[in-house]
Amino acid sequence: MRAIMTAMSILLAAGPAVASGGLSCGAKDEAVKLAIESGVTRGMGSPVFDFRGEIEILDKAVAQDLRKMSFDKAHLAQYWLDGEELRLIVYREREADKPHGYVEVMVKTKSGDEGDYIGQYSVTVFDMADATGGEGKTFNFSGRATCLVE
Repeated sequence: MRAIMTAMSILLAAGPAVASGGLSCGAKDEAVKLAIESGVTRGMGSPVFDFRGEIEILDKAVAQDLRKMSFDKAHLAQYWLDGEELRLIVYREREADKPHGYVEVMVKTKSGDEGDYIGQYSVTVFDMADATGGEGKTFNFSGRATCLVE
């Protein structure tokens, strides 16, 4: 009897098995093509792994090197996933010896049916290149975003 109680205590203390899944988000309209993918571990804050993404901004007024960028986990500035919301903020600065510039992507979605999250994206592009009077140029884009969480 004591052995059975000990075994049951060990099983109950172990808790549920932790598994992993994934998330993917995207947007495609006249301003932006966006794709983000990542693995997600269940439990302990649902950390992400193998995070990656790409954005293409279609507005030709944006500098070429800021129009098309790829992202990895180092560019994931904020992340929130619970049963009701998925939020991401991805931020990447211009590389090399060029004037300061960045692309910031924010995705804010709410859960729908069967793992679907639907909401909005917003993109801010800032560029100091060709700045007049010390002021940079800022471009803003927004639209519909959809995500899938498994």
